[in-house]
Amino acid sequence: MSKKEKLLEKLKSKPKDFTYDELKTLLNYLGFYENDKGKTSGSRVAFVNENKEKIEIHKPHPGNILKLYQIKKLLNKLKEMEVI
Repeated sequence: MSKKEKLLEKLKSKPKDFTYDELKTLLNYLGFYENDKGKTSGSRVAFVNENKEKIEIHKPHPGNILKLYQIKKLLNKLKEMEVI
């Protein structure tokens, strides 16, 4: 099983320890890149793919662990885009 498949399976299991770094890695594997909005974007981050489809998320802070509602939102968005 590849790292991409492992991360995707982990995300689908809705874990309580999925990190922002793991999300960033997974989205890169799925063809998304982090859109740099500059210093004024605050904790809001957008990931965009070549079709200009966008996934927006608030970067977790002060920790690095995503909340369950963020994971559910991501899964729904990825299914809606037919990426997974």
